[in-house]
Amino acid sequence: MAHTNRRFLLTRRPVGAVRRDDFTYEQAPAAEPAEGQVLVKNLYLSLDPAMRGWMNEGKSYIPPVALGQVMRALGVGEVIASKHPGFQPGDHVNGPLGVQDYFTGEPQGLYKIDPRLAPLPRYLSALGMTGMTAYFALLDVGQPKAGETVVISGAAGAVGSIAGQIAKLKGCRVVGIAGGEAKCRYLKEELGFDGTIDYKAEDVLAGLKRECPKGVDVYFDNVGGDILDAALSRLNFKARVIICGAISQYNNKDAVKGPANYLSLLVNRARMEGFVVMDYAKEYGKAAQEIAGWLASGEVKSKEDVVEGLETFPETLLKLFSGENFGKLVLKV
Repeated sequence: MAHTNRRFLLTRRPVGAVRRDDFTYEQAPAAEPAEGQVLVKNLYLSLDPAMRGWMNEGKSYIPPVALGQVMRALGVGEVIASKHPGFQPGDHVNGPLGVQDYFTGEPQGLYKIDPRLAPLPRYLSALGMTGMTAYFALLDVGQPKAGETVVISGAAGAVGSIAGQIAKLKGCRVVGIAGGEAKCRYLKEELGFDGTIDYKAEDVLAGLKRECPKGVDVYFDNVGGDILDAALSRLNFKARVIICGAISQYNNKDAVKGPANYLSLLVNRARMEGFVVMDYAKEYGKAAQEIAGWLASGEVKSKEDVVEGLETFPETLLKLFSGENFGKLVLKV
């Protein structure tokens, strides 16, 4: 039986913010699997700031999406046909499925998940790449110690909210930078953050002085730009700065704004290190097991912002860059 596959192809490299006409939206029959391949019906897709970087040409940690190809996206779906011995119809899988209704191909990077253990969108948030990012960036690069002050930008977002909760579990004082009163209230009342800074309503540097009177030991950066500069000015001796993302810079039409206060690293003998979650692929299982335990005990909470409709993809992706999403942004196919 032929399946109609709606899909978004990248047809132009965006300049500034992503636009619908950077893509071609088309419908075509889904290919049947050949020997060694699977056919997966996509159910949920993960929308991530990193997708903006994947559209750019140039050297990065992963090759860019080629023009004319299906836009890259992680997702969860159900195997509906298989000519691969490791997968059977009815299996649920997580992996790089693309912005489309159906994925046909070799199951490289796909792994099985159990929908009975958690809602499927959670495998794209706390139990997926989002959780892995928060876990390894904070614990391996940030190396927080009990009693230290951890500051997180983009704290109400997918990665930031999980990272902050893990920092609390490790006995740290946690301050979140987020946009808007509702997000700041959520961080304190629901997730147990010790303090918040509303970057939309106050000066971030003044907020850091108020909430971190003894300075910052670990800064987990998801936004870059002026907020990174403010945090650098408040570092403690031997502080660690995690460069996880820089969402404020991804749509720049000019050069990326680098940190003006980088000499703080010298003065404080601090360390700033970039982080890419794929470097930890062999250890995902260990992290997922620990995060699942925290979720089951209620020590960590996960919030998903689910938007319906594959056809809304370009506009829904933009929610990430305006700060409209609340929690992990997921597209229900």
